[in-house]
Amino acid sequence: MMVKRIILLLAITFSILLLMVWWRPFSFPYDINSAADHSFSSLISRKDDTVSDTLSRDDEGFARALKPREFSFPSDHGPHNAYRTEWWYFTGNLKNADNRKFGYELTFFRFALSAKTPASKSAWRTNQMYMAHLTLTDVKEDRFYTDERFSRAGNDLAGASNKKYRVWLYDWSALTEGDSDFPLRLSAKSDEFALDLSLKSKKGYVLQGKQGLSRKSPEPGNASYYYSYTRLPTEGHISIAGNKFIVTGESWMDREWSTSSLSDEQSGWDWFALQLQDNSELMFYQLRRKDGLPDSNSAGSFILADNSQIPLKVKDMTIEILDHWKSPHSKVTYPSKWRLTIPGQNLDIEVVPLINDQELNVSYRYWEGAVSVNGTKNGKPVSGQGYVELAGYQ
Repeated sequence: MMVKRIILLLAITFSILLLMVWWRPFSFPYDINSAADHSFSSLISRKDDTVSDTLSRDDEGFARALKPREFSFPSDHGPHNAYRTEWWYFTGNLKNADNRKFGYELTFFRFALSAKTPASKSAWRTNQMYMAHLTLTDVKEDRFYTDERFSRAGNDLAGASNKKYRVWLYDWSALTEGDSDFPLRLSAKSDEFALDLSLKSKKGYVLQGKQGLSRKSPEPGNASYYYSYTRLPTEGHISIAGNKFIVTGESWMDREWSTSSLSDEQSGWDWFALQLQDNSELMFYQLRRKDGLPDSNSAGSFILADNSQIPLKVKDMTIEILDHWKSPHSKVTYPSKWRLTIPGQNLDIEVVPLINDQELNVSYRYWEGAVSVNGTKNGKPVSGQGYVELAGYQ
């Protein structure tokens, strides 16, 4: 009997130690018990009082986006660990042969826990944390699927490469399929849904803002380095509850890195990434102030068919909210229909979510969804598709 008890005790002890070793690499240094208490905009801009001491709000020691820089690829597809925050953002609208529509998002975030890399021989020791979000919108079934993952970068659990396009978190990844940046393969699987997509580049990248420096407020360093691939022909398959769909469509990729973005007077943003049928695209982020007014630092660009850009300031564009939707999950009210006008481009369009419920109820809540576009350009009908992100509405 005593021998059995000793064996049982040893087994329990070993299991506890194994659980501790297994769990610690995947922990995240935020209090993520209640998504309702946390704003996605606060997470990105480091203005949330719920941030733990591990992620100090002090920017000392981090690099800052202060002036335009030279971009170099493939190295700039990789991590910029000297900056506090970074993300690789993929969104897209897809359909199968029966014209069944889907939307997807696959996003990787990198967060620096400290400005200095710890000196250690351990493969687990790192000052870099990764988070990833995966969503799928099934328009026919009016369903929205979400999942998220966290990991430290140590021991190759998560990370990004500056030698070729590759970013990953466990088995979720975006990686080049050859020697060049494209085709790019996206692969991610959740319990209920999965995607495996190949993306090609039709128009090349564009630098947002002033030569890639995207200012969010007049304060020095409240800016990001920002480039986009606005037109990525996409093919592959998605799976929902074991049902596989062969799909085609178009994707959009955004890349940004920074140390601080929003000012104390700003509460969030409405971000539009729209692809029109005439091979032009529109990116615009409307920053919102805490007093409810649009911020004068809102900006974007109109990308023509030849990939040339027309910069847009807040005075160049009007955004009118036509409808709202209240989430049954969070009770947060979001805009749900917009009219966008750009008089200088003779553009007048309405933007409507494919389904209203595309709210990510994850550790940090925000709305990110597939949308349709209809209106006129130069007096002629124009349609399109895209994605909208709404952050900071708590």
